[in-house]
Amino acid sequence: MNDNAILQYLTFALGDEVFALETGFVREVIELVPVTRIPKTPPFLRGVINLRGHAVPVVDLRIKFGMPSTQDTVSTCIIIVDVEIEGEQCHMGAIVDSVLEVFEMANDQITPPPRMGTAIRADFIRGMGKQNEEFIMILDIGKVFSSEELSLLGAAQSGEAED
Repeated sequence: MNDNAILQYLTFALGDEVFALETGFVREVIELVPVTRIPKTPPFLRGVINLRGHAVPVVDLRIKFGMPSTQDTVSTCIIIVDVEIEGEQCHMGAIVDSVLEVFEMANDQITPPPRMGTAIRADFIRGMGKQNEEFIMILDIGKVFSSEELSLLGAAQSGEAED
Protein backbone atom coordinates (compact mmCIF):
# COMPACT_ATOMS: atom_id res chain seq x y z
CA MET A 1 0.00 0.00 0.00
CA ASN A 2 1.50 3.34 -0.91
CA ASP A 3 2.23 5.98 1.71
CA ASN A 4 -0.18 8.60 0.42
CA ALA A 5 -3.14 6.22 0.01
CA ILE A 6 -6.17 7.81 1.62
CA LEU A 7 -8.06 5.59 4.04
CA GLN A 8 -11.28 6.24 5.94
CA TYR A 9 -11.48 5.81 9.69
CA LEU A 10 -14.43 5.65 12.08
CA THR A 11 -13.63 7.58 15.25
CA PHE A 12 -15.14 6.82 18.63
CA ALA A 13 -14.68 7.93 22.21
CA LEU A 14 -13.86 6.06 25.39
CA GLY A 15 -13.89 8.68 28.12
CA ASP A 16 -11.68 11.55 26.97
CA GLU A 17 -9.68 9.37 24.55
CA VAL A 18 -10.42 9.26 20.82
CA PHE A 19 -9.76 6.06 18.89
CA ALA A 20 -10.18 5.09 15.25
CA LEU A 21 -10.80 1.93 13.27
CA GLU A 22 -10.26 1.58 9.54
CA THR A 23 -13.77 1.61 8.03
CA GLY A 24 -12.92 -1.46 5.95
CA PHE A 25 -13.26 -3.53 9.13
CA VAL A 26 -16.46 -1.85 10.31
CA ARG A 27 -19.64 -3.65 9.30
CA GLU A 28 -22.14 -1.40 11.07
CA VAL A 29 -22.86 0.63 14.18
CA ILE A 30 -25.90 -0.30 16.24
CA GLU A 31 -27.50 1.10 19.35
CA LEU A 32 -26.82 -0.73 22.58
CA VAL A 33 -29.03 -3.82 22.82
CA PRO A 34 -29.36 -6.35 25.66
CA VAL A 35 -26.19 -8.42 26.05
CA THR A 36 -26.36 -12.00 27.35
CA ARG A 37 -23.52 -12.66 29.78
CA ILE A 38 -21.64 -15.93 29.36
CA PRO A 39 -20.25 -17.53 32.55
CA LYS A 40 -16.51 -18.17 32.88
CA THR A 41 -15.44 -15.52 30.39
CA PRO A 42 -13.03 -12.63 31.05
CA PRO A 43 -14.60 -9.43 32.45
CA PHE A 44 -14.00 -7.48 29.23
CA LEU A 45 -16.17 -9.95 27.31
CA ARG A 46 -19.58 -8.53 28.08
CA GLY A 47 -21.36 -11.47 26.40
CA VAL A 48 -23.21 -12.04 23.14
CA ILE A 49 -25.96 -10.22 21.29
CA ASN A 50 -28.48 -11.49 18.79
CA LEU A 51 -27.74 -9.78 15.49
CA ARG A 52 -30.30 -10.87 12.93
CA GLY A 53 -30.38 -14.42 14.28
CA HIS A 54 -26.62 -14.77 14.85
CA ALA A 55 -24.84 -14.73 18.22
CA VAL A 56 -22.16 -12.04 18.08
CA PRO A 57 -19.58 -11.78 20.90
CA VAL A 58 -19.34 -8.29 22.39
CA VAL A 59 -16.25 -6.80 24.05
CA ASP A 60 -16.41 -3.80 26.38
CA LEU A 61 -13.44 -1.79 25.11
CA ARG A 62 -13.22 0.28 28.32
CA ILE A 63 -12.54 -2.86 30.37
CA LYS A 64 -10.35 -4.38 27.65
CA PHE A 65 -8.16 -1.27 27.69
CA GLY A 66 -7.96 -1.12 31.50
CA MET A 67 -10.16 1.97 31.79
CA PRO A 68 -12.75 2.33 34.56
CA SER A 69 -16.18 1.07 33.56
CA THR A 70 -19.05 3.55 33.45
CA GLN A 71 -22.80 3.43 33.19
CA ASP A 72 -24.14 2.99 29.67
CA THR A 73 -25.71 6.14 28.22
CA VAL A 74 -27.90 6.99 25.24
CA SER A 75 -24.65 7.53 23.30
CA THR A 76 -23.23 4.10 24.16
CA CYS A 77 -23.27 1.90 21.08
CA ILE A 78 -21.83 -1.25 19.56
CA ILE A 79 -19.50 -1.18 16.59
CA ILE A 80 -19.82 -4.45 14.67
CA VAL A 81 -16.49 -5.34 13.05
CA ASP A 82 -15.25 -8.09 10.76
CA VAL A 83 -12.16 -9.83 12.10
CA GLU A 84 -10.25 -12.84 10.88
CA ILE A 85 -9.79 -15.51 13.52
CA GLU A 86 -7.70 -18.54 12.55
CA GLY A 87 -8.41 -17.90 8.86
CA GLU A 88 -12.16 -17.48 9.32
CA GLN A 89 -14.15 -14.23 9.05
CA CYS A 90 -16.07 -13.48 12.25
CA HIS A 91 -18.27 -10.65 13.47
CA MET A 92 -17.43 -9.07 16.81
CA GLY A 93 -19.05 -6.24 18.70
CA ALA A 94 -17.17 -3.47 20.50
CA ILE A 95 -19.02 -1.40 23.09
CA VAL A 96 -17.87 2.23 22.99
CA ASP A 97 -19.00 5.39 24.78
CA SER A 98 -19.94 7.14 21.53
CA VAL A 99 -19.23 7.10 17.81
CA LEU A 100 -17.93 10.44 16.54
CA GLU A 101 -17.41 10.59 12.77
CA VAL A 102 -15.75 9.13 9.71
CA PHE A 103 -12.68 10.97 8.47
CA GLU A 104 -9.98 10.42 5.86
CA MET A 105 -6.25 10.27 6.45
CA ALA A 106 -3.28 9.39 4.26
CA ASN A 107 -0.96 6.61 5.43
CA ASP A 108 1.96 9.06 5.54
CA GLN A 109 0.06 11.12 8.14
CA ILE A 110 0.06 8.19 10.59
CA THR A 111 2.98 8.06 12.98
CA PRO A 112 4.15 5.05 15.02
CA PRO A 113 2.54 4.64 18.44
CA PRO A 114 4.33 6.21 21.40
CA ARG A 115 6.49 3.98 23.56
CA MET A 116 4.66 5.12 26.69
CA GLY A 117 2.04 7.51 27.88
CA THR A 118 -1.10 5.66 26.82
CA ALA A 119 -3.35 3.75 29.15
CA ILE A 120 -3.84 0.89 26.70
CA ARG A 121 -1.40 -1.75 25.55
CA ALA A 122 0.89 -0.43 22.83
CA ASP A 123 0.37 -3.53 20.67
CA PHE A 124 -3.31 -2.59 20.30
CA ILE A 125 -2.29 0.67 18.60
CA ARG A 126 -1.36 0.58 14.90
CA GLY A 127 -0.40 4.22 14.88
CA MET A 128 -1.29 7.76 15.82
CA GLY A 129 -3.24 10.12 13.61
CA LYS A 130 -3.97 13.77 14.08
CA GLN A 131 -7.19 15.60 13.34
CA ASN A 132 -7.80 19.25 14.24
CA GLU A 133 -4.69 19.25 16.47
CA GLU A 134 -6.07 16.28 18.44
CA PHE A 135 -4.28 12.93 18.51
CA ILE A 136 -6.29 9.85 17.59
CA MET A 137 -5.14 6.32 18.41
CA ILE A 138 -5.66 4.08 15.39
CA LEU A 139 -6.34 0.55 16.60
CA ASP A 140 -5.02 -2.68 15.15
CA ILE A 141 -8.27 -4.64 15.06
CA GLY A 142 -6.52 -8.01 14.78
CA LYS A 143 -4.66 -7.39 18.04
CA VAL A 144 -7.65 -6.00 19.93
CA PHE A 145 -9.70 -9.09 19.09
CA SER A 146 -7.19 -11.93 19.42
CA SER A 147 -7.85 -15.58 18.66
CA GLU A 148 -6.65 -16.65 22.12
CA GLU A 149 -9.35 -14.60 23.81
CA LEU A 150 -12.03 -15.75 21.40
CA SER A 151 -11.09 -19.35 22.07
CA LEU A 152 -11.95 -18.66 25.74
CA LEU A 153 -15.41 -17.63 24.57
CA GLY A 154 -15.78 -20.77 22.48
CA ALA A 155 -14.69 -22.94 25.38
CA ALA A 156 -17.13 -21.22 27.75
CA GLN A 157 -19.98 -21.54 25.27
CA SER A 158 -19.35 -25.27 24.88
CA GLY A 159 -18.85 -25.80 28.62
CA GLU A 160 -15.19 -26.76 28.33
CA ALA A 161 -13.79 -23.79 30.26
CA GLU A 162 -12.00 -24.61 33.48
CA ASP A 163 -12.77 -22.85 36.73
